[in-house]
Amino acid sequence: MTYFSQAICIVGSFVLLAFSSSAQSIQLIVRSDDMGFTHAANEAIIKTYKNGITTSVEVMVPTPWFSEAVKMLQEYPDLDVGVHLTLTSEWENIKWKPLTLAPSLTDDYGYFYPMIWPNDNYGEDQALHAQDWKLEEIEQEFRAQIELAKREIPQLTHVTGHMGCTNMDEQVEVLVRKLTEEYGLAIFPEDLEVKPARYQGSKETTEEKISSFIAMLESLTSGTYMFVDHPAYNTPEVQAVYHTGYTNVAADRQGVTDLLTNSEVKKTIDRLGIELIDYADLKK
Repeated sequence: MTYFSQAICIVGSFVLLAFSSSAQSIQLIVRSDDMGFTHAANEAIIKTYKNGITTSVEVMVPTPWFSEAVKMLQEYPDLDVGVHLTLTSEWENIKWKPLTLAPSLTDDYGYFYPMIWPNDNYGEDQALHAQDWKLEEIEQEFRAQIELAKREIPQLTHVTGHMGCTNMDEQVEVLVRKLTEEYGLAIFPEDLEVKPARYQGSKETTEEKISSFIAMLESLTSGTYMFVDHPAYNTPEVQAVYHTGYTNVAADRQGVTDLLTNSEVKKTIDRLGIELIDYADLKK
Protein backbone atom coordinates (compact mmCIF):
# COMPACT_ATOMS: atom_id res chain seq x y z
CA MET A 1 0.00 0.00 0.00
CA THR A 2 1.37 3.42 -0.97
CA TYR A 3 1.82 6.24 1.50
CA PHE A 4 -1.05 8.05 -0.23
CA SER A 5 -3.36 5.04 0.17
CA GLN A 6 -2.39 4.67 3.82
CA ALA A 7 -3.13 8.34 4.37
CA ILE A 8 -6.59 7.94 2.80
CA CYS A 9 -7.28 4.93 5.04
CA ILE A 10 -6.19 6.82 8.14
CA VAL A 11 -8.28 9.85 7.24
CA GLY A 12 -11.21 7.61 6.33
CA SER A 13 -10.94 5.79 9.64
CA PHE A 14 -10.81 9.09 11.50
CA VAL A 15 -13.92 10.36 9.71
CA LEU A 16 -15.72 7.08 10.44
CA LEU A 17 -14.71 7.26 14.10
CA ALA A 18 -15.89 10.87 14.36
CA PHE A 19 -19.17 10.00 12.65
CA SER A 20 -19.66 7.01 14.92
CA SER A 21 -18.97 9.12 18.01
CA SER A 22 -21.42 11.77 16.85
CA ALA A 23 -24.04 9.16 15.97
CA GLN A 24 -23.85 7.74 19.48
CA SER A 25 -24.20 11.08 21.27
CA ILE A 26 -26.82 11.21 24.02
CA GLN A 27 -28.24 14.43 25.43
CA LEU A 28 -30.46 14.61 28.49
CA ILE A 29 -32.61 17.38 29.96
CA VAL A 30 -33.32 16.82 33.65
CA ARG A 31 -36.39 18.87 34.53
CA SER A 32 -37.50 19.58 38.10
CA ASP A 33 -41.14 20.67 38.34
CA ASP A 34 -43.42 22.49 40.79
CA MET A 35 -41.13 25.17 42.18
CA GLY A 36 -43.28 27.48 44.29
CA PHE A 37 -45.71 24.97 45.76
CA THR A 38 -43.84 24.68 49.09
CA HIS A 39 -40.76 26.11 50.74
CA ALA A 40 -39.26 22.60 50.90
CA ALA A 41 -39.73 22.13 47.15
CA ASN A 42 -37.99 25.43 46.44
CA GLU A 43 -34.98 24.49 48.55
CA ALA A 44 -34.77 20.96 47.17
CA ILE A 45 -34.99 22.07 43.54
CA ILE A 46 -32.16 24.55 44.00
CA LYS A 47 -30.10 21.85 45.70
CA THR A 48 -30.61 19.46 42.78
CA TYR A 49 -29.30 22.18 40.49
CA LYS A 50 -26.33 23.25 42.64
CA ASN A 51 -25.26 19.79 43.79
CA GLY A 52 -27.02 17.49 41.36
CA ILE A 53 -28.09 17.02 37.76
CA THR A 54 -31.15 19.26 37.35
CA THR A 55 -30.78 21.43 34.24
CA SER A 56 -34.20 23.09 33.94
CA VAL A 57 -36.81 24.03 36.53
CA GLU A 58 -40.52 24.83 36.21
CA VAL A 59 -42.08 27.57 38.36
CA MET A 60 -45.78 27.75 39.26
CA VAL A 61 -46.71 31.42 39.43
CA PRO A 62 -50.00 31.36 41.46
CA THR A 63 -48.52 29.30 44.27
CA PRO A 64 -47.83 30.59 47.81
CA TRP A 65 -44.04 30.23 47.61
CA PHE A 66 -43.58 31.86 44.19
CA SER A 67 -42.04 35.00 45.68
CA GLU A 68 -39.36 32.97 47.45
CA ALA A 69 -38.74 31.02 44.25
CA VAL A 70 -38.11 34.29 42.42
CA LYS A 71 -35.52 35.40 45.00
CA MET A 72 -33.76 32.05 44.81
CA LEU A 73 -33.66 32.05 41.00
CA GLN A 74 -32.18 35.54 40.95
CA GLU A 75 -29.10 34.04 42.60
CA TYR A 76 -28.68 31.58 39.70
CA PRO A 77 -29.05 33.57 36.47
CA ASP A 78 -27.69 30.68 34.38
CA LEU A 79 -30.37 28.25 35.55
CA ASP A 80 -32.88 27.56 32.77
CA VAL A 81 -36.47 28.30 33.89
CA GLY A 82 -39.92 27.64 32.47
CA VAL A 83 -43.36 28.92 33.45
CA HIS A 84 -45.32 25.90 34.65
CA LEU A 85 -48.74 27.18 33.63
CA THR A 86 -51.24 26.26 36.33
CA LEU A 87 -55.00 25.72 36.31
CA THR A 88 -55.33 23.26 39.20
CA SER A 89 -54.93 23.32 42.98
CA GLU A 90 -54.76 19.61 43.70
CA TRP A 91 -53.43 19.37 47.26
CA GLU A 92 -55.31 19.13 50.51
CA ASN A 93 -54.29 21.69 53.19
CA ILE A 94 -52.71 24.09 50.71
CA LYS A 95 -54.60 25.89 47.94
CA TRP A 96 -54.13 28.63 45.37
CA LYS A 97 -56.29 30.78 43.14
CA PRO A 98 -56.02 32.43 39.73
CA LEU A 99 -54.20 35.73 39.37
CA THR A 100 -57.16 37.03 37.36
CA LEU A 101 -60.93 37.09 37.74
CA ALA A 102 -61.77 33.69 36.26
CA PRO A 103 -65.03 32.26 37.66
CA SER A 104 -65.27 29.52 35.05
CA LEU A 105 -61.92 28.10 36.26
CA THR A 106 -62.66 28.01 39.99
CA ASP A 107 -64.74 26.10 42.51
CA ASP A 108 -67.24 27.52 44.99
CA TYR A 109 -64.39 28.70 47.23
CA GLY A 110 -62.60 30.57 44.46
CA TYR A 111 -59.75 28.05 44.20
CA PHE A 112 -58.69 26.23 41.06
CA TYR A 113 -60.31 22.80 40.75
CA PRO A 114 -58.16 19.91 42.04
CA MET A 115 -57.92 18.07 38.72
CA ILE A 116 -58.01 18.72 34.98
CA TRP A 117 -59.83 15.49 34.09
CA PRO A 118 -62.16 13.35 36.24
CA ASN A 119 -60.61 10.18 37.66
CA ASP A 120 -61.47 7.39 40.11
CA ASN A 121 -60.82 9.65 43.11
CA TYR A 122 -62.06 13.00 41.82
CA GLY A 123 -65.33 13.17 39.89
CA GLU A 124 -66.61 15.67 37.38
CA ASP A 125 -67.50 18.18 40.08
CA GLN A 126 -63.79 18.49 40.94
CA ALA A 127 -62.34 18.44 37.44
CA LEU A 128 -61.88 21.58 35.32
CA HIS A 129 -62.42 19.85 31.98
CA ALA A 130 -65.97 18.87 32.99
CA GLN A 131 -66.90 22.49 33.81
CA ASP A 132 -68.17 25.22 31.51
CA TRP A 133 -64.72 26.77 31.27
CA LYS A 134 -64.16 29.82 29.10
CA LEU A 135 -61.22 29.98 26.71
CA GLU A 136 -60.96 33.74 27.14
CA GLU A 137 -60.52 33.29 30.89
CA ILE A 138 -57.81 30.69 30.34
CA GLU A 139 -56.05 33.12 28.00
CA GLN A 140 -56.16 36.02 30.45
CA GLU A 141 -54.91 33.77 33.25
CA PHE A 142 -52.09 32.31 31.17
CA ARG A 143 -51.09 35.81 30.08
CA ALA A 144 -51.02 37.00 33.68
CA GLN A 145 -48.86 34.07 34.77
CA ILE A 146 -46.44 34.47 31.86
CA GLU A 147 -46.14 38.24 32.25
CA LEU A 148 -45.47 38.08 35.98
CA ALA A 149 -42.88 35.34 35.46
CA LYS A 150 -41.16 37.28 32.67
CA ARG A 151 -41.05 40.40 34.84
CA GLU A 152 -39.48 38.59 37.79
CA ILE A 153 -37.35 35.88 36.14
CA PRO A 154 -35.06 37.19 33.37
CA GLN A 155 -33.74 33.77 32.37
CA LEU A 156 -37.17 32.45 31.43
CA THR A 157 -36.99 30.43 28.20
CA HIS A 158 -40.13 28.32 27.82
CA VAL A 159 -43.58 27.26 28.98
CA THR A 160 -44.91 23.93 30.27
CA GLY A 161 -48.24 22.79 31.67
CA HIS A 162 -48.93 21.66 35.24
CA MET A 163 -51.10 18.53 35.44
CA GLY A 164 -51.45 18.58 31.65
CA CYS A 165 -53.45 21.81 31.57
CA THR A 166 -51.90 23.00 28.30
CA ASN A 167 -53.19 19.87 26.55
CA MET A 168 -56.67 19.75 28.06
CA ASP A 169 -58.31 20.74 24.79
CA GLU A 170 -57.27 21.44 21.20
CA GLN A 171 -58.30 25.09 21.60
CA VAL A 172 -56.04 25.40 24.63
CA GLU A 173 -53.13 23.83 22.73
CA VAL A 174 -53.56 26.37 19.92
CA LEU A 175 -53.75 29.18 22.49
CA VAL A 176 -50.51 28.08 24.18
CA ARG A 177 -48.71 27.97 20.84
CA LYS A 178 -49.90 31.48 20.09
CA LEU A 179 -48.84 32.85 23.48
CA THR A 180 -45.40 31.26 23.44
CA GLU A 181 -44.69 32.79 20.04
CA GLU A 182 -45.93 36.16 21.22
CA TYR A 183 -43.84 36.13 24.41
CA GLY A 184 -40.73 34.57 22.86
CA LEU A 185 -41.04 31.32 24.83
CA ALA A 186 -41.71 28.87 22.02
CA ILE A 187 -39.55 25.84 22.78
CA PHE A 188 -41.48 22.60 22.38
CA PRO A 189 -39.35 19.47 22.90
CA GLU A 190 -41.94 17.31 21.13
CA ASP A 191 -41.31 19.33 17.95
CA LEU A 192 -37.56 18.66 18.22
CA GLU A 193 -37.60 14.86 18.50
CA VAL A 194 -36.88 14.94 22.24
CA LYS A 195 -37.90 11.59 23.69
CA PRO A 196 -39.17 10.91 27.22
CA ALA A 197 -36.74 9.26 29.64
CA ARG A 198 -38.55 7.21 32.29
CA TYR A 199 -37.63 5.04 35.23
CA GLN A 200 -36.78 1.48 34.20
CA GLY A 201 -38.32 -0.44 37.09
CA SER A 202 -39.92 0.23 40.46
CA LYS A 203 -39.57 3.70 42.02
CA GLU A 204 -41.27 3.30 45.37
CA THR A 205 -38.18 3.79 47.53
CA THR A 206 -35.14 6.03 47.12
CA GLU A 207 -32.97 3.01 46.40
CA GLU A 208 -35.39 1.78 43.74
CA LYS A 209 -35.52 5.24 42.17
CA ILE A 210 -31.73 5.36 41.90
CA SER A 211 -31.49 1.83 40.51
CA SER A 212 -34.30 2.41 38.01
CA PHE A 213 -32.86 5.75 36.92
CA ILE A 214 -29.41 4.25 36.33
CA ALA A 215 -31.03 1.40 34.36
CA MET A 216 -32.75 4.02 32.24
CA LEU A 217 -29.47 5.87 31.62
CA GLU A 218 -27.79 2.65 30.51
CA SER A 219 -30.64 1.88 28.11
CA LEU A 220 -30.44 5.18 26.22
CA THR A 221 -29.32 5.16 22.61
CA SER A 222 -28.36 8.08 20.40
CA GLY A 223 -30.70 11.05 20.70
CA THR A 224 -32.04 13.74 22.98
CA TYR A 225 -34.17 12.83 26.01
CA MET A 226 -35.99 14.53 28.85
CA PHE A 227 -36.55 13.24 32.39
CA VAL A 228 -39.16 14.96 34.57
CA ASP A 229 -39.76 14.64 38.31
CA HIS A 230 -40.58 16.66 41.42
CA PRO A 231 -37.95 17.20 44.15
CA ALA A 232 -38.85 18.26 47.68
CA TYR A 233 -37.83 17.47 51.25
CA ASN A 234 -39.52 15.16 53.73
CA THR A 235 -40.47 17.89 56.21
CA PRO A 236 -43.60 18.49 58.32
CA GLU A 237 -44.64 21.09 55.74
CA VAL A 238 -44.73 18.56 52.90
CA GLN A 239 -45.98 15.73 55.13
CA ALA A 240 -49.19 17.76 55.49
CA VAL A 241 -49.62 17.91 51.70
CA TYR A 242 -51.47 15.13 49.86
CA HIS A 243 -54.42 14.30 47.65
CA THR A 244 -56.50 11.16 47.40
CA GLY A 245 -54.45 8.54 45.57
CA TYR A 246 -51.14 10.18 46.47
CA THR A 247 -50.54 10.40 50.21
CA ASN A 248 -46.79 9.73 50.55
CA VAL A 249 -45.80 13.00 48.91
CA ALA A 250 -43.04 13.98 51.34
CA ALA A 251 -41.21 10.64 51.32
CA ASP A 252 -41.64 10.22 47.57
CA ARG A 253 -40.28 13.65 46.70
CA GLN A 254 -37.41 13.35 49.16
CA GLY A 255 -36.46 10.27 47.17
CA VAL A 256 -36.41 12.34 43.98
CA THR A 257 -34.11 14.88 45.64
CA ASP A 258 -31.80 12.09 46.77
CA LEU A 259 -31.80 10.58 43.29
CA LEU A 260 -30.94 13.82 41.51
CA THR A 261 -27.99 14.48 43.84
CA ASN A 262 -26.73 10.88 44.02
CA SER A 263 -23.00 10.36 43.33
CA GLU A 264 -23.51 7.03 41.53
CA VAL A 265 -25.99 8.66 39.18
CA LYS A 266 -23.46 11.39 38.39
CA LYS A 267 -20.72 8.80 37.81
CA THR A 268 -22.97 6.84 35.46
CA ILE A 269 -23.73 9.96 33.43
CA ASP A 270 -19.99 10.67 33.16
CA ARG A 271 -19.14 7.06 32.31
CA LEU A 272 -21.72 6.91 29.54
CA GLY A 273 -20.70 10.30 28.14
CA ILE A 274 -24.22 11.68 28.46
CA GLU A 275 -24.39 15.44 27.90
CA LEU A 276 -26.71 17.29 30.27
CA ILE A 277 -28.50 20.12 28.48
CA ASP A 278 -31.43 22.48 29.14
CA TYR A 279 -34.36 23.84 27.12
CA ALA A 280 -32.34 26.81 25.86
CA ASP A 281 -29.83 24.40 24.30
CA LEU A 282 -32.59 23.03 22.07
CA LYS A 283 -32.64 26.34 20.19
CA LYS A 284 -28.93 26.33 19.41
